[in-house]
Amino acid sequence: MRVPVDWLGDYVTLPEGVTGEQIAADLVAVGLEEEGVHTSGVGGPLVVGRVLEMTPEEQKNGKTINWCQVDVGAANGTGEPQGIVCGAHNFGVGDLVAVILPGGTLPTPQGPLTISARKTYGHVSAGMICSVRELGIGEDHDGILVLPRLLPEGVVAGLAPGDDLIGVLGLDRETVEVNVTPDRGYCFSVRGIAREYSHSTGAAFTDPASLAVDAGSGEGYAVRLADETPLEGVAGCDRYLARVVRDIDLTRTTPEWMARRLTEAGMRPIGLAVDVTNYVMLALGQPLHAFDLATLTGPVVVRRARPGERLTTLDDVDRPLDPEDLLITDGGERVLALAGVMGGEDGEVTPGVTTDVLIEAAHFDPRTVGRTSRRHKLSSEASKRFERGVDPDVTAAAAQLAVDLLVEHGGGTADPAITDVDQRAERAAIELDLTMPTAYVGVNYSFDRVREVLVMIGCVVFDTDDPRRVSVVAPSWRPDLTDAPTLVEEVARVDGYDKIPSVVPRAIGGRGLTHGQRARRAVATALAGQGLQEVLTYPFVGADRFDELGLAEDDPHRQAVRLANPLSDEAPLMRTALLQTLPEAVLRNVSRGNRDVALFEIDTVTHPEPDAIAPVPGVGEVPADDVLAQIRGAVPAQPWHVAVMAAGQADRAGWWGRGRPVDVVDVVGWAHAVADALGVEVRRQQSTRAPFHPGRCVDLTLPDGTRVGWAGELHPKVVQRLGLPARTSAAELDLDVLVRASDHRTQVARLSTHPVATSDVALEVPRGVRFSEVERSLREGAGTLLESLELFDVYAGDQVAQDKHSLAWRMHFRAPDRTLTTQEVNAARDAAVGRAVADHEAVQR
Repeated sequence: MRVPVDWLGDYVTLPEGVTGEQIAADLVAVGLEEEGVHTSGVGGPLVVGRVLEMTPEEQKNGKTINWCQVDVGAANGTGEPQGIVCGAHNFGVGDLVAVILPGGTLPTPQGPLTISARKTYGHVSAGMICSVRELGIGEDHDGILVLPRLLPEGVVAGLAPGDDLIGVLGLDRETVEVNVTPDRGYCFSVRGIAREYSHSTGAAFTDPASLAVDAGSGEGYAVRLADETPLEGVAGCDRYLARVVRDIDLTRTTPEWMARRLTEAGMRPIGLAVDVTNYVMLALGQPLHAFDLATLTGPVVVRRARPGERLTTLDDVDRPLDPEDLLITDGGERVLALAGVMGGEDGEVTPGVTTDVLIEAAHFDPRTVGRTSRRHKLSSEASKRFERGVDPDVTAAAAQLAVDLLVEHGGGTADPAITDVDQRAERAAIELDLTMPTAYVGVNYSFDRVREVLVMIGCVVFDTDDPRRVSVVAPSWRPDLTDAPTLVEEVARVDGYDKIPSVVPRAIGGRGLTHGQRARRAVATALAGQGLQEVLTYPFVGADRFDELGLAEDDPHRQAVRLANPLSDEAPLMRTALLQTLPEAVLRNVSRGNRDVALFEIDTVTHPEPDAIAPVPGVGEVPADDVLAQIRGAVPAQPWHVAVMAAGQADRAGWWGRGRPVDVVDVVGWAHAVADALGVEVRRQQSTRAPFHPGRCVDLTLPDGTRVGWAGELHPKVVQRLGLPARTSAAELDLDVLVRASDHRTQVARLSTHPVATSDVALEVPRGVRFSEVERSLREGAGTLLESLELFDVYAGDQVAQDKHSLAWRMHFRAPDRTLTTQEVNAARDAAVGRAVADHEAVQR
């Protein structure tokens, strides 16, 4: 919202010499965000010049220019006439014109233009004779500005060559621009901004809506409110006021002061009727619409759209209408406008044709207007205000102001009859505990201060039997004040946000990060310590990604949640695994030349609940407990996962030797690093699953068999379809499973100071037996004396059968309270070997 400072000064008392920056700072103090302070962009010297000579010169291109000698007084430092080339012909010798001298600046769409003396058309032009458009005070560019045509004779008579024109033409005026949040719709008017400035500074506020409003006599133009399908029980229009002005000359020019204010506020002057309605809207915040009375054949009927209806709006777009759209119609049949959004071509006011107009001032439901505006992708100045809430009490005053301006500047006559269909509900009172502001904000507000602030913002405060409680009726222009907390916010805002102390939160024992948060941080730290880079990918995929990963038709990972309004039609599903989106990050890095890449991601995946349907409650009230339970039950599970993916070299080549490519061992090691960071034991078991290479994939489980995830090398066909580097490897773990497994108390065992005893054993086992199975048997057979176990050699060759291989294990034994004897070590080793023989037909070598 742009607010010209001089217009603001009409409604609130401004200090002498106040600047736009000071006004903006005062508005920021009451919660309005400053967007900027704007000026005309014209920089001096801009002075009065009198044309002394004017010599037409025809150029080779057929264009005629004027070589002028212009008296600029002493402004050029010499007192000599200034030679200026001008292409306009609407002035003559003796005229007073606006001259900008070298060093001055003019506004342009590309930025400030600095004027300099330059050679053109065979002359050195030392300055420029300006048009209205070049000065930014109008759109006229047909000729240069001749001062008597713009300024009153009295003003012109007092001007002399060389006088400064910046102040005379109002080019020193400032405009303050503020950002209006959705809950502060009343600030979409100079009236609202003036009121906020008054709250901030205590300056006297004069309400522009406090003007004499005609009571009316007789019945005015017929109006009927016929909203038979209210939106969520709220009528689309609860007040409609119609005024008629006849015999208007709409060809008259909009007054200069009004056109200037509209321009400074960011609106382009169009014509008298439209300019008047726009001026009233900017002044009071009430959008108006003018209809050509001669085109209306029946009463104005406000109703919802019917199936199949269409409307060509003023922007020349033919729009199909929705049954929720609220319409202004002629006799209930011909559609005239989208209520509160934009008018239609039928009934449009046309200068030179229209003489009688019907002024509409109405109050429309914000939700109805907001939904219509978004449905049609049609945002107008009117819809911006209606969807944020317009003051329903200002309707009559806005219509009166528009009628007065049309009568004064258009020469019209107002009908004495006025139509005002008013079906507004009475505003409900809000019960407020006067101690609540202190409790909520942390500032000690006295009861009297709370009352004072509420009255200041326009509330009516009623006492109750309890001195600590009051009943408050919010002002009509504040539809956002609906309950006690919103009143508390107003007390804090108006009293001053700067008075609210900044208190650093105190760390309290037993609080802080949850176990899950600490665990996720530990996992991220562990993987970063392994040399991996963390990434975040968008959680949206398309169904073709499941085919690229080679998932079977019945694979549960194909059952994904479909978005109702996806960001991209190519990715309408929520991912069910991180490995569905992590390849995009790998591909992007490879395409940027980073061929050796190892990435990890910690984020959520989405698993839909079968046959779960969430009810859609209305927005007018809090849903019942059973409805909330159904909604929560239908929310899909979103567990945390961690995934890694790597390609290229694990150890880079260099002068130190050859490099080593990433393989399955690396990703399995990273998976174990994740588990180790959380203190969880994870076991491996060879597996076959998409999207991994058969025989190069392992399932990772907890000791009780709970699946944690999987790791392996991606299938060559998957790598080819995704465009990934060859031998790309990956792993994905269910982090929630690991977090739950790690959330336990561990009894720390006393460290033994006795020596360790080592014994090696080699076992021949069938090739189909997995290493992890042999390791489990050895551990179970050795008993509690076994401290650790490691596989240090695998042999397959002439000395063992073709269907077998030899596994060499190193076993470390230690007792907590004594040094083990050779007999004890041998007995534990033999027990371990015996268990392996029994379980896997192992043969000790």
